[in-house]
Amino acid sequence: MDPIRSNAGTPRVATVLATTLLGAAALLAGCGGSDEAPFGSAEARPLVIGHRGASGTVPEHTLESYRRAIEMGADVIEPDLVSTKDGVLIARHEPNMIATTDVADRPEFATRRKTIKVDGVDDTGFFASDFTLAEIKTLRAKQAFADRDQTQNGKYQIPTFDEVIALAQERGNALGRTIGIYPETKHPTWHVEQGLPLEDKLLASLDKVGWNRADAPVFIQSFETANLKALRQRTKVRLVQLVDADDVNPRTGAITYAAPFDRPYDWTKAGRTGFFGDLLTPAGLDEVKTYADGIGPWKRYLVTVKATLNAAGNPVDANGDGAINEADFAAVADDTIVRNAKARGLIVHTWTFRSEPRRLAATYANDPAKEYEQFFTLGVNGVFSDFPDAAVAQRNAWWARRN
Repeated sequence: MDPIRSNAGTPRVATVLATTLLGAAALLAGCGGSDEAPFGSAEARPLVIGHRGASGTVPEHTLESYRRAIEMGADVIEPDLVSTKDGVLIARHEPNMIATTDVADRPEFATRRKTIKVDGVDDTGFFASDFTLAEIKTLRAKQAFADRDQTQNGKYQIPTFDEVIALAQERGNALGRTIGIYPETKHPTWHVEQGLPLEDKLLASLDKVGWNRADAPVFIQSFETANLKALRQRTKVRLVQLVDADDVNPRTGAITYAAPFDRPYDWTKAGRTGFFGDLLTPAGLDEVKTYADGIGPWKRYLVTVKATLNAAGNPVDANGDGAINEADFAAVADDTIVRNAKARGLIVHTWTFRSEPRRLAATYANDPAKEYEQFFTLGVNGVFSDFPDAAVAQRNAWWARRN
């Protein structure tokens, strides 16, 4: 999804009652799913969305990664969808499988390596659109982040979207709680250009299991706008407009834009100017409200990061580890976008939360719980996390205190 890039003096009876109710709230929170409001609604407790499953600990977009996320208490699992040559939707972060599978080590597929343009940018590797599902099933997934556990590489197949849905429904039935799915249509314009549109297949899969309806535990997300607008005419499933960016200027905390993370690619193709951030202005949110149920902004739109600057105006290595990154920066929150979105009846889900120290702003003192606390207090309705167990623990604690 994201660029790789107690009150004193309380009578004893009341105290016991309050304690009992708090414990009950915590227990309910621990069950996954909310009985007091519809699943994923603005009134329900925030969702924890397993980002590509439990991708911080298991190779992403595998059934084991999704299963692990569910075991950790995630409410929703997120498959990014791309198409095979024979038109089957599979779960991969990108059409290019070079970073997330062992395809480059398979001599039988060596001749399929190529450089093509994806959303106007050159990309070299092995593309799912050149492989049949049968061929893709011979591949095995690997951890995409070099600084994460590599010992599970080569163990797991690439699942189809139908297999992901089946897992969510089977585990939900077994656990007695709702497990939602949050498919993302990856590069929909590009897929149309390949003659492999995603949306028909996506809706067909939802139809087969009775989940193509407004109250289904399903959210469909996209960084593009045209396909969401088209989907709005065909489904009542909740739609979420993702909002990307290239980076943050640590000197100012300002969002920066550069292709292909500057604007929705369908805007580029249609000659529409502007940037992703335009979708988060009042006018932009008004537009989004006409076709979507929520927004999914990169978390830096809501809580930016700013560096301490030296006399020359350059960022300081505040923790002295020899590298300058988010671990040296202060987290600065602004609830304007959340307030404006909610005023229009839009839910807000934000991404991506990661537990490694170098991926946590200095404000959080190496404690992921502090980051989650800040965002839940800001008012978001859901978080995408690579480490769903950390997100669930802090969400449950925050919700119990709040109620």
